[in-house]
Amino acid sequence: MCRSIKTLFNFDPPATEEEMRAAALQFVRKLSGFNHPSKANEAAFDRAVEDVTGAARALIESLVTTADPRDREIEAARARARTAARFGTQH
Repeated sequence: MCRSIKTLFNFDPPATEEEMRAAALQFVRKLSGFNHPSKANEAAFDRAVEDVTGAARALIESLVTTADPRDREIEAARARARTAARFGTQH
């Protein structure tokens, strides 16, 4: 799966509409192979992004968990640590 797509469920504060749309856009880009579609494909591409955004919103809103919500800052720090361990630090 596309590494740019982030987990959106069970965060405090909850995922925003912009985050869901960004994840949907990355997903549609990955599926279509287009970073920016041609004019001929633009309407289908945009419709797919909107459909996937709606599906993501419905999914996130319907999921339940007993786990405590994750903290965005802690998760971001963990991601930075994984990146540093994988690629080393940049000078």
